[in-house]
Amino acid sequence: MAASELPPSRRYDLTMLDLDGVVYIGRDPVPGAAEHLSAARAAGTRVAFITNNAARPPQTVADHLNALGVPATRSDVVTSAQAAAHLLLERLGPGARVVRLGGPGVEAALVEAGLVPVGVDDDAEALVTGYGPDVLWRDIMRAAVRVRDGLSWVACNADLTIPTGFGVAPGHGVLVETISRFSGVDADVAGKPQRPLLDETIRRLGGERPLMVGDRLDTDIEGAHNTGVDSLLVLTGVTGLAELVGAPAEHRPTYLAPDLAGLLEAHPAPVRDGEGWRCGDWVAGVEDDRLRVAGRGEPGDWWRALAAAAWDHLDRTGRVADTSGARVPTATVTPG
Repeated sequence: MAASELPPSRRYDLTMLDLDGVVYIGRDPVPGAAEHLSAARAAGTRVAFITNNAARPPQTVADHLNALGVPATRSDVVTSAQAAAHLLLERLGPGARVVRLGGPGVEAALVEAGLVPVGVDDDAEALVTGYGPDVLWRDIMRAAVRVRDGLSWVACNADLTIPTGFGVAPGHGVLVETISRFSGVDADVAGKPQRPLLDETIRRLGGERPLMVGDRLDTDIEGAHNTGVDSLLVLTGVTGLAELVGAPAEHRPTYLAPDLAGLLEAHPAPVRDGEGWRCGDWVAGVEDDRLRVAGRGEPGDWWRALAAAAWDHLDRTGRVADTSGARVPTATVTPG
């Protein structure tokens, strides 16, 4: 992890935020997100909301954000469907006919890019697939056959899971794997962790010093690595202790914070302290493969010290540290 004496909201001129697990969880806001983002904007960074979910058009996403008290316009939102459409536009040119297999967000992105969405049986130069809850199996079969027979294919994302009101469910990546296994063809993927979505966001909104903010290591943080931009991991979504301590190098963020308040704070870097790692008043180390953290201080510094010790141990030994003795602090306390 890196140090930053300036808060990220002042160091970076574009802050690209994943949505679910960062700004909201399902239909509900992450506590404090609206206030933290308002303060970050006031500090000078431009905020962009980016999502691998291709089902919803940008205006629908913006409406959801506004309803949660997070001001957003259509132009603040960039989707994997838009990134996929831009890829196709670059390859095929305006007016190209593209089979659309996905929700309304996919069709809207194609039209916006000047492409012509068509059905699975129509003449076309390419196929684009994205999440859509009403996609029919017969259309999936027809599209798979056409890919096998040579039709170019771009997938909006390859996420294997998607959060729903009834729990984690199969995502668009399951469909991508199905078509790929049948056809023997790998899709060109536009969404995270591939770089087209982040490139599209920077192209649309500008920014010489962009920062990616996310809650997921294998999409948000790896996507930042692939794009060559710095990243901030927040712990309000899917990443917890187990995922963090086992993270390979390409899944490790530049910065780490419990929530979006991390945009407003300086970030100390952990430093080696004897056999352990110190951040603030916390010291973390690994003994007999077990992580231990001692001290008193800010929860963010606890996480930074723990991550540094765990990653150092993983890199030296190839073993993931046991976290059973590490108790996550929720306030400035000394763990027992």
